[in-house]
Amino acid sequence: MDSRLSALADQLLLIERELRVLGFWSVEAPSAEALASVQPFCVDTMSFEAWLQWLFLPRMKVLLESGGPLPTASGIREMADMRYRGREAEVLGLLRELETFDRLIKSAH
Repeated sequence: MDSRLSALADQLLLIERELRVLGFWSVEAPSAEALASVQPFCVDTMSFEAWLQWLFLPRMKVLLESGGPLPTASGIREMADMRYRGREAEVLGLLRELETFDRLIKSAH
């Protein structure tokens, strides 16, 4: 069993908490078309926050619960840096949590 599973599960909860604290959490799901985007991070159909909430978090939770193979790399913090350029102070907590997630994923190597 991967020793990172518990830490990653905790990290997903921390990311969700930051999205909620920032007011980025939505009760309304994106359309089926938006969710079906084939672009990285669904940049053509939804906001980064929506991608985190509706695709990233659920998919990672399924992976952790099913024992599926974890990604070997993660660059979510880099994407967040681009999305929030000029607003870093406002979203500092979210950036930190995403960076910790990236670090946990990379720690297997």
